[in-house]
Amino acid sequence: MKKNNKIKKIIILILIILFLLIIFSTIFSIYYSMNNNIVEGIEIQGISVSGITKENAENKLKEIINNLEKKEIIIHYNNYENKINLNELEINYNINDAINNACEIGRKNNIFINNFEILKTIIFKNNIKLEINYDEKLLDSKIDSINANLPGLVQEYNYYVEDNNLIIIKGKDGIIIDKEKLKEKINNEINNLKSDTINIELPIINKKADGINLKKIHDEIYKQAQDAYITQNPLTVHPNVNGVDFAISIEEAEELLKEEKEEYIIPLKITVAEKTVSDLGEDAFPNTLGNFTTRYDASNKNRSNNIYLASEKINGTIIMPGETFSYNQVVGKRTIDAGYKEAGAYAGGKVIQEIGGGICQVSSTLYNAVLYADLEIVERSNHYFETSYVTAGRDATVSWGTVDFKFKNNRTYPIKIEAVAKNGINKISILGIKEEKEYEIVIQSKVTSIIEQEIKYENDYSIPYGEEEVEQQGHNGCTSKTYIIKKLNGATVSTEEITSDYYHALDKIIKKGMKR
Repeated sequence: MKKNNKIKKIIILILIILFLLIIFSTIFSIYYSMNNNIVEGIEIQGISVSGITKENAENKLKEIINNLEKKEIIIHYNNYENKINLNELEINYNINDAINNACEIGRKNNIFINNFEILKTIIFKNNIKLEINYDEKLLDSKIDSINANLPGLVQEYNYYVEDNNLIIIKGKDGIIIDKEKLKEKINNEINNLKSDTINIELPIINKKADGINLKKIHDEIYKQAQDAYITQNPLTVHPNVNGVDFAISIEEAEELLKEEKEEYIIPLKITVAEKTVSDLGEDAFPNTLGNFTTRYDASNKNRSNNIYLASEKINGTIIMPGETFSYNQVVGKRTIDAGYKEAGAYAGGKVIQEIGGGICQVSSTLYNAVLYADLEIVERSNHYFETSYVTAGRDATVSWGTVDFKFKNNRTYPIKIEAVAKNGINKISILGIKEEKEYEIVIQSKVTSIIEQEIKYENDYSIPYGEEEVEQQGHNGCTSKTYIIKKLNGATVSTEEITSDYYHALDKIIKKGMKR
């Protein structure tokens, strides 16, 4: 009997506890159902939205993100410094989904699960991940631009043919950016909404330049002499090929490389073809596949000279199907001995005088002609600053030993470059035979953001106190996207984004007089 009474008491106690739990849960549930505020203990990407309304949470996050996008990521390595403005990366923060997820906590299930979820959140907190997306191509372009201007950048060995000589330039050990680590660091800063001043030590990899591979070079330049000829049905041009080989054995050439020099000269044996493409007449390259024209200041004699020389170097070049054209190899090293002169160029955030200044206009003109000819781009980089001769996204910078412009003849037939620089006009055409299916090519570029120039002052003790002189006129930078549109019989077949580019602002530099 006593045992039965004890069991009854336990059952009654359990029922009372269950009843109280139900009452408590009901009251708890009614309170939170009538309260539109987000549950206590919730954060979005580390930012507390506890106990506030959906609207207030949205405003709070928007304000933080707006302030964050105004910030700069300062990237530095020793005395070298560069910066990335976060608002230039076209970052998209999916605030709505994150806030909706926050508002649903403790409200989307039955009262028991909701109450359990609310209590767990209050005690243990809940940090909701904010979906953040940005233009990775734009970031890659920015990092490539930083890498190309990095002091001490590794230079791989290079070579070019000049007259009857092979000129090999020895590589130089140096550094490169650890691109993946830098992207990881930048990504962490983008995802950290609490960032204030953002400083990143540039992750660097020490890299040894590759040793000169003489056999590889020999295999790349070796050609057997072949006369030019044409076959019909279908019309095909077989261009003349001059025979090229070392005039000495590879073993003798290897001995030359044992000397400690920056530049090596290996004599070549050239066997000239008896019949050239020019002997075949206009039938060899009857169609203009693509062309482009840029203008330059003909009164700037030095720059005009450089543009003329580079154009002459590439003029007449024939590229067989499957072959890759290298601008640096064809144009060669820009030296005074080669006829190049000092002219304006960009370096280190300033306009400087450089041997061969201006030849990037030729590579940029060629780049556009190549695009219109629907050829495959193998290597192309945009300038550090926007250029005056082509719109943003339409340039191709080059620098001996580091940055090249390359394209591949992915067409069925050989192609020929025709380049002219005269009276302030640089015109380049790609000639060849049209394919059975020949697309009409449209190139479109658009500026996606503007990067405002800054005004920097430098003290100058040679200028009277109180006076100022403008040393460098600045201009804004920008980000851009470029698209290639292919049409067939007037109908658009495809639209493809081909580049996403970043151009720095060129600072205006004013010298302040300090002389008293």
